[in-house]
Amino acid sequence: MSGGVKHRAGGDLSWPLERAARMYGGEEALLDGERRVTYSQLSRRVGGLGAALEELGVAPGGRVGVLAANSLAHAECWLGVPAYGRVLVDLNFRLTLEELAFLIDDSTVAALLLDDERIELGDALRERCPSLRALVHVGAGACPEGWLAYEELLARARASPPGLPLRGGCDEHELAAISYTGGTTGRPKGVMLSHGNLLANARHNLVATGHRHDDRWLHIPPMFHVAGTSNLFAATWVGSAQVILPRFDAHAVAAAIERERITHAVLVPTMLDMLLRALDERPADLSSLRNVQYAASPISPELQRRALERFDCELAQFYGMTETAPTVTHCTPEDHRRGAAGEEPYKTRLRSMGAPVPGVQAQIRAADGAELPAGEIGEVWVRGPNVMLGYWQRPDATEAALLDGWYRSGDAAYADGDGYLYMVDRLKDMIISGGENVYSVEVESALVEHAAVLEAAVFGVPDAHWGEAVHAVAVVAASSPEGDGGHVPVAELIEHCRERLAGFKVPRSLELRTEALPKSGAGKILKRELRAPHWAGRERLVN
Repeated sequence: MSGGVKHRAGGDLSWPLERAARMYGGEEALLDGERRVTYSQLSRRVGGLGAALEELGVAPGGRVGVLAANSLAHAECWLGVPAYGRVLVDLNFRLTLEELAFLIDDSTVAALLLDDERIELGDALRERCPSLRALVHVGAGACPEGWLAYEELLARARASPPGLPLRGGCDEHELAAISYTGGTTGRPKGVMLSHGNLLANARHNLVATGHRHDDRWLHIPPMFHVAGTSNLFAATWVGSAQVILPRFDAHAVAAAIERERITHAVLVPTMLDMLLRALDERPADLSSLRNVQYAASPISPELQRRALERFDCELAQFYGMTETAPTVTHCTPEDHRRGAAGEEPYKTRLRSMGAPVPGVQAQIRAADGAELPAGEIGEVWVRGPNVMLGYWQRPDATEAALLDGWYRSGDAAYADGDGYLYMVDRLKDMIISGGENVYSVEVESALVEHAAVLEAAVFGVPDAHWGEAVHAVAVVAASSPEGDGGHVPVAELIEHCRERLAGFKVPRSLELRTEALPKSGAGKILKRELRAPHWAGRERLVN
């Protein structure tokens, strides 16, 4: 074969948009506030982005950063930057200047796209980071002096043929994105995701969710996190309409579902909790919903019960991680529906994180790598075409995480006889107290069963006698359930745990708060921030 674009069997990230533009060119693609673009328009805009990268002098394989809230431009970067042979580095806008400068230097980002809220930060980063040559403004306000305006770049750049994005013919194994994950210690690791990784995840989601052309997706979690873009390529592949919200606001989410007749939405558990509370305050018409998914962090039994009672649609849980692009397991709508009705084994499965989705393998293994029988706790190992290439410029970390094609997740879990996985804890969050293993998720689940507890975090603190002692931080309502204006007594919560847990698992100390716990962009509680003051100047027993 001579001439034309050559692809390996796995394809590249231009495929989903190319298909959608061919088949559904005149139909709605992305909706961002008042802005609505069809798939033909989106294809031409993404083609303009590809040409703009050439104009900016970003070489093939060069890194393009995004530091912005969810938007049309942000989604176009995911659809366009990798498709034109560059590497997307989507940055957490909640990080500090120092943290962001490290990530930009580490990945040598050449061009950075920022919105209105981050103009001062962009100027500061350009001063700090030698590789950063161009700042591109994607906001609605005036373009800052010395920056380039995103819409002007697209307008003057070489446009692609109508409905057909220009492609570089990327290999499926080529690097498409670097997504940084925060660690409890040391510097963040850049997860290298290939075209094949992200397309595999899209295929897995197509099967697990059953994406259809008449779906209307609501993108809520931040796009710098895999939960925010996990369904972007799958929904694009089938030509679904996709509504983008810049940030999570519970009332805005309810209004968008009602206004746009949303059929599908993904929420992290903390968002789900806030949405349910907002609906209690101000009901909305959510009858269009067909499928609500929750992912990115464990869900409490109480929150799961409330969701099952509130939503008259399919509910599904997904488990995954950045390193697996991200989907690994799926607790299906049938599991939820029949579990809510009290049927076994479905009722028990509601406590699980599901079974591996088609195309992914997951096993529970011991420290020596041997697969464990059902019921025994070990580490989750994952294998499939969605598993990352490795960590950017971290060969030692890559070697520790990847073994014979398997990814070692660091999550402690067990499997039942049907292949469903049950999360126990992050291995690094496991508490060793007096030689006994205490899994924080179990203690947290017991705490949030109390009516006054909104959320909880459990971790080990230094103890001269036990090595580590179980410590809990619980967020409680500003007034007690009796309405007397006082907090629930600590002793009551301790006794509540004692009724549900073995003595060695019961918190030896408990801190009450009324403000929300610190969270990542994906809504995960940042235990490292809560743990740090207790371990300052000391080394943890478990890393």
